[in-house]
Amino acid sequence: MKQRIITAIVALAFFVPVIVIGGLPFIIAIYAIATIGLYELLRMRNMSIFSVYGILSWVILLVILLPSQWTEQVEGYLRLEKMEMIYVLVLLLLVYTVVVKNRSTFEDISFSAMSALYVGIGFYYLIETRLFGLEYIGYALLIIWSTDSGAYFVGRKIGKRKLWPEISPNKTVEGFVGGIICAVLLSLVYNMFYPIANSYVTFILITIVASIIGQMGDLVESALKRFYNVKDSGTLLPGHGGIMDRFDSLLFVLPLLHFVQFVG
Repeated sequence: MKQRIITAIVALAFFVPVIVIGGLPFIIAIYAIATIGLYELLRMRNMSIFSVYGILSWVILLVILLPSQWTEQVEGYLRLEKMEMIYVLVLLLLVYTVVVKNRSTFEDISFSAMSALYVGIGFYYLIETRLFGLEYIGYALLIIWSTDSGAYFVGRKIGKRKLWPEISPNKTVEGFVGGIICAVLLSLVYNMFYPIANSYVTFILITIVASIIGQMGDLVESALKRFYNVKDSGTLLPGHGGIMDRFDSLLFVLPLLHFVQFVG
């Protein structure tokens, strides 16, 4: 526990100032963090990010992460739209299976491309949400932290019914509900100090959905780790695992929050 606390403090001391500063330092930091996340996913399948398919999937990740403020300039320079760049890279991955005579299979390149999408889309919306406003990043982080904490403490105190034992044996239905309630209560307090929604009904509904989706994101990462028989996605953060262990929920929540933009 002591190691977890120290790691959390050090990580926050780095991450929070970068979020507050924003701009290029923030974008560079997200590119670096997302690259580590992709490395962790590929390693689960015993694939190297330094292989041809690993490098191509990393380039796909870089394209996906391209902030909207830079997209038009890059598209004009390359004369390709963002989706066209991704399509070309996927085609190159497919061609690579032929060049190596299936030593790297369709399954390998599918996993590497899907890993780039999984990591890239979530972190892309982290960049975009920061451009939209610092208060929305704070709200997203609050949902994740309050949901995780609420689910842990409620589940530990009164949890009896297993939520998804085949995927995550320690999670309970009571903890799942407790996490949602905790997220709603703390988010309402947050909205009093940093108003980001005019309608409390809409705000509560969005928070509930975001809390549920965040927990689903955590379960998705648990399913991956269980399938590939690994305890943590990585060892970068002592006591906490890897990047994907810490950002799994956030990668699911941020696209939702960016899409709704708290209309009403």
